[in-house]
Amino acid sequence: MPRDGAYAPLACHSWHSLMRGVDSVESMCVAAARMGARTLALTDVNALYGALPFWEAAREVGLTPLLGADIVTPSGPRALLLAASARGYGRLCRIVTETHRGDYSRAPAGFSLRDLLLEDREGLWVISSDLGLMKEIARCSGTARLAVALSPDTPHRAALDLARRAGIPAVAAPGIFFVDAAGHAMHRLLRAIDLNTKLSRLPDDACVPPSAWMMPRDVLLRSFPDCPEVLETTISIASECAMTDPPWGRTIFPSYEGLSRDAAFELLKRRCFEGAKRRYGHISQAVASRLDHELAIIHGKGFADYFLVVEDIVKQSPRTCGRGSAAASIVSYSLGITHVDPVRYDLFFERFLNEGRVDPPDIDVDFAWDERDGVLEYVFAKYGAARAAMVSNHLCFRGRAAVREVAKVYGLPEDEIRSVTGRLAHTWQTAPAEQMTRSHPLFSDLRLREPWPEILAWATRLEGHPRHLSVHCGGVVIVPDSLTNYVPVEPAAKGVNILQWEKDATEDSGLVKIDLLGNRSIAVIRDALAAVKKNYGVEIPWERFNPLDDLRAQDLIRHGDTVGVFYVESPAMRQLQHKTGTGDFEHLVIHSSIIRPAANRYIREYVRRLRGEPYRAIHPIMEDLMAETHGIMVYQEDVAKIAIAMAGFDVASADDLRKVLSKKHKKKKLEDYRMRFFEGALARAFTRDVIEQVWEMILSFAGYSFCKPHSASYALVSFKSAYLKAHYPAEFMAAVISNQGGYYSTFAYISECRRMGLEVLPPDVNESAIPYSGISRRVRVGLMQVRGLPVEAMEAIALAREASGPFRSLEDFTGRVAIDPSHVRLLIKAGAFDSIASGRSRPELMWRWVRWDAERGVKASRGGPVTRQAGLFEQGVAIGQRGRAEPAAPAYDADTVLRHEVETLGFLISRHPLTLYGKRLERLKHVAASDLHGHVGRAVTTIGWLVTGKVVSTKDDEPMEFVSFEDTTAIYEATLFPEAYRRFCHMLSYTRPYVLRGRVEEDFGAITLTVSDLRFLDR
Repeated sequence: MPRDGAYAPLACHSWHSLMRGVDSVESMCVAAARMGARTLALTDVNALYGALPFWEAAREVGLTPLLGADIVTPSGPRALLLAASARGYGRLCRIVTETHRGDYSRAPAGFSLRDLLLEDREGLWVISSDLGLMKEIARCSGTARLAVALSPDTPHRAALDLARRAGIPAVAAPGIFFVDAAGHAMHRLLRAIDLNTKLSRLPDDACVPPSAWMMPRDVLLRSFPDCPEVLETTISIASECAMTDPPWGRTIFPSYEGLSRDAAFELLKRRCFEGAKRRYGHISQAVASRLDHELAIIHGKGFADYFLVVEDIVKQSPRTCGRGSAAASIVSYSLGITHVDPVRYDLFFERFLNEGRVDPPDIDVDFAWDERDGVLEYVFAKYGAARAAMVSNHLCFRGRAAVREVAKVYGLPEDEIRSVTGRLAHTWQTAPAEQMTRSHPLFSDLRLREPWPEILAWATRLEGHPRHLSVHCGGVVIVPDSLTNYVPVEPAAKGVNILQWEKDATEDSGLVKIDLLGNRSIAVIRDALAAVKKNYGVEIPWERFNPLDDLRAQDLIRHGDTVGVFYVESPAMRQLQHKTGTGDFEHLVIHSSIIRPAANRYIREYVRRLRGEPYRAIHPIMEDLMAETHGIMVYQEDVAKIAIAMAGFDVASADDLRKVLSKKHKKKKLEDYRMRFFEGALARAFTRDVIEQVWEMILSFAGYSFCKPHSASYALVSFKSAYLKAHYPAEFMAAVISNQGGYYSTFAYISECRRMGLEVLPPDVNESAIPYSGISRRVRVGLMQVRGLPVEAMEAIALAREASGPFRSLEDFTGRVAIDPSHVRLLIKAGAFDSIASGRSRPELMWRWVRWDAERGVKASRGGPVTRQAGLFEQGVAIGQRGRAEPAAPAYDADTVLRHEVETLGFLISRHPLTLYGKRLERLKHVAASDLHGHVGRAVTTIGWLVTGKVVSTKDDEPMEFVSFEDTTAIYEATLFPEAYRRFCHMLSYTRPYVLRGRVEEDFGAITLTVSDLRFLDR
C-alpha cells in the first residue's frame, strides 16, 4: 500500500489548456495543497502558457512545481512529457514548438512525436498509454524515464502487463482538467464554444469524462485495487523532476553582430560620444560625466549589446519616439533612440538603470503605425525566426464576449443576443455581466426570461478565462542562440511567431523585451510635414523639429484647443489645460502623467496648488521631494523617492515596489511591501495618519502610470502636433483624419475643421487623393471616405490621373479607369464627378452610366467584345438609345443629396447636421456652446450632438457619465450624475441631436453643464 499522502498529480491541466481546462493555476495549486500533495505537475495541452505563474503559485502554497506538457495532435500518439532537468526543459520547449508549426522539415506528412522522442529525449520523462509508442522508444533507447500511464476510466490490465514484461513502470496519470467534479459542466461549455456548436449537440468524445477532477489519494486508490504501487510511482517520478530553481531566471540579452562583451562596449562608447557631439555640438563636462556614469553601469551589467541592437533597429525609420524610462538616459539620447534631452530636463537615470537593478532595462520605441511592420520585417530577416519572435497576449473572455458565446451555445437567436450585448457595449462594464443586467439603468426595461439567468451566471464565471493568444502590440524578444531553449514559440494568425508567454511572464523569465510600437500621431506629423513641404516648399527635418518655445503652440495648449493633438485631446486633458492655464513644456509633462484615472482625486488639489491657493502638504517631506508638482506624487519615480525617504527602502527595493504596483498578480507582494513601508516609516517617526495618506497616494499608481521621461517623450510629440495645428491647420487636420487613430470620430474632426474656419470640400475624382488632403484653409475629403470603394479602385483612379492628367468627363474617366460599375455609381452619388459633369445633373450622369453599363452587359451576353473606351459615349447619345435625345433630368432635391452623402460618406460633409434644424432652432431659446462661460451658475437650454462619452462609477458604485456634446460653435462638456444618467442613458446616441437643460458650472475656468433634462431635437 502506498504510504500516507503518497500521490503527486502528474497530469494537471489548467485553464491554459485553452478551451479545455477549467481552473486557474492558482486554484489548482491551492486545491492540491489542501489535498495533501507535496508536488504538482502542470501539463497543459501543447503549451507552457502558464509556466511562470504556476511556478510562483505552487511555491506560495508550499508545493514543488513540476513542468511538463500534454502533447496532443489530431493523429498519432499522445504523451505526457515532464522536464527532469534544464536540458529536458529545453527539449520540451522545442517539442511543444513543433506541435504548433505548419512546416515540419523532418516529417513532411505532419508532426511526429515518435520521431522527435526517438531523436532526443534526454532530460524528459515520457508517460503515455500508447503501448506502441512505449515499445518503440524502449527498444530504441531503453526504458529509462519511461512510464505507462494508467487511468481510472479505461481498462488497464493490458497496459499493466506490458509494463511489467518490458520493465517499464506503470503510473497513475489520470488527466485532471478541473479542481472538482462540478467543473465538468464548465468544461462542456468551453468545448461547445470552441467547436462552435450548441450544447445540446456537443458530442461526448469532444469532452473529457466527468471523472477528470483532482481526486484525493484515497478516492483514486479505489480505482487501482490490483496495483496500488502506481500511486507510489508518482512520487518517484515527481522527485526526479523536481528542480530547485526554475529553468529560467537569468537575463538573456541579444548579441550584436557576434561581438565579444568588451568589443560591444567599446563600440557603444564610441557611438555615444559621436552622437553626443551631434546632439550638443560641444560635449560639456556635465554631458561627459553623465555619459561616463551611465556607460559604467551599462558595462558592469553587460547591457552594451542591447543598446546597440536597439540603435540598429531605430535607424530603420527616420521618425521615432523613444519613450519609457529609457528617455532618462543620455546614452539613449546620444544614440538617437530617444529625443528628449535628459540633462536639460533633469531626468532621473536611476529610474532606468541602477547598480541594484537585477532585471534588464526596458526600451520602448514608437514608429509611425504604417511603418512599424516594415521595421519588424527587418528584425526577423536579420535575426531569423529561431532567434526573434514577438511576445503574445493571452486574450481572455470579457463581459460582452462571454455573454454572446454562452448565449450562442444555448441556441438563442442573434437578435435576442444583441439586445443584451448591445446594451453592455454602452456600460464600460464596471461589474460582471450578471450584475450589470440586474442593476444598470440601461437594462431597467429589459425582462430576461429563462434561460437568460443561467446564461448570465455562466458568462460571469467565464469572464477572465483565457480564450486564445494574439500578438502583443509591440514586444519583440531577440536571443543569441535559439528561443526554444527558453520558451515554446508558435505562429500567430497575423503571420509572425509569438512566444507562448505574455508580457509579465516574458520579463520575469529574464528574456529581454524590446517594445517596437505603432503610433498614429507620428504618422500624422510625418504626413503633415510632407504636405507643408509640398504646398509651401518648407522643409522641417524631424530630428530638429522641437518647437517647445513656439508661442502659438503654447497658446493652443494653454487653452485646451487640442482636438487632434497627440495625447492631449481627450476631454479630461483639455479640461485640465483650461483649469491650469499653462502652455509650457514643463507643465505639459506633469499633466500628461497626472491625468491617469486613478489620480482623479489628486488632480483638483494639484490645480488648486498650482494656481497659488494656500495648502498644507501631507508632510514637509512631500514638499521637499516633489517641489515641481507642489507636494503631489505624479511620476513613478515619486513612489521610489518616497519609499526611500520615508521607509528606508534601498533603490532596488523602492523600484521593485513601483513595479509591483503595475503587475496583474500582485496582491500578496503588495501586502508585503505595505507592511514593510509602514514598519519603516513608523520607525522613522512618521505618524500612522501621514503614512496611510501617503500609502493611499502610492496606490493611485496601480494599474498604469508614467515615469517622467516617458511623459516628457509624449509631451514632445504633443508639442510637434500642436505646432502643426497652430501653423498649418488644414494640412494637420487632413493628416489626423487620414490616419484614423485619434480620440474622436472622423465626423468630430470634420466639425473641428469647420470651427477652425477651414473649408471642407467633398470628394472629387480630380482633386481627391486617397487620404484627406489640406492646403491653405481648405481640407479635401479623400477617396478613402467613400464607403464601399475598395483600395484597388482608389489606386486605379490615382494611377490613371498621374499617368495622363485630370479627367475631362465621366466618359473620359470610364475610358481610362477599370472600375466596377457599382463603384462608379457610388462616386456619382458622392458628388465626385460634379466638377466634370459639363452641366449635367447627377441623375443625368447616373442615367448615362447605367445605360452604358447595360449595353456593356448585352455585348458580353452575346459574346461581343466589352471595352471601356470613351468612344461609347462620344456618339452623343447613350448606347442602345440611338436616334433618341439624351433625357434631361433635374438635379436631386436637397434631402436626396444629403441622404446620398450620408449613404456614401458615412455622415454629412457639406454641413453640420444641426443646420438642418434651422427653423426649429429659431423658435427654441437656447445658449450657444461658445457662450456658456457667460451663464455660469444659471440653468440654460443648449443644443448638442453627442461626440464622445465615458461612463464611470461614483464612490457609492453608482454609474454616471461624462459626455462631450457639440453645436456649430464649440464642443462642451456635460455631466450626467447618477439620477440623470438613470433617466437618460438609454437615449444617448451618436445619430440624433438633443435639447439639454442644465446648470452651467465652472471649475477653475473650465465650463461644464450639469444635465437635469435631455430630449431629442425634432425637425
